Amino acid sequence: MTPTHFAFSSTFLLGLAGLAFHRAHLLSALLCLEGMMLSLFIALSLWTLQLNSVSFSASPMLLLAFSACEASAGLALLVATARTRGTDRLQSLNLLQC
Repeated sequence: MTPTHFAFSSTFLLGLAGLAFHRAHLLSALLCLEGMMLSLFIALSLWTLQLNSVSFSASPMLLLAFSACEASAGLALLVATARTRGTDRLQSLNLLQC
């Protein structure tokens, strides 16, 4: 495994571990998701550059567009939660209540 592959794999795994173990606030969960998406974007970009392939050149931009949509939806949920509940703590959310 090359050092660049190790760096992107460890970045993704750190984001995943942060998402799994430190779920106190909605904002921290969203930041972990964004870190994971950015590591995937950079890894996919480097992979298409290494392959010198034209057919995969649109994939990183498509992933970046989906990541921007995910970030905007997450921030909208964060604002709505903070306005209705007064906090962004995930423990205060109950999925069984509407």
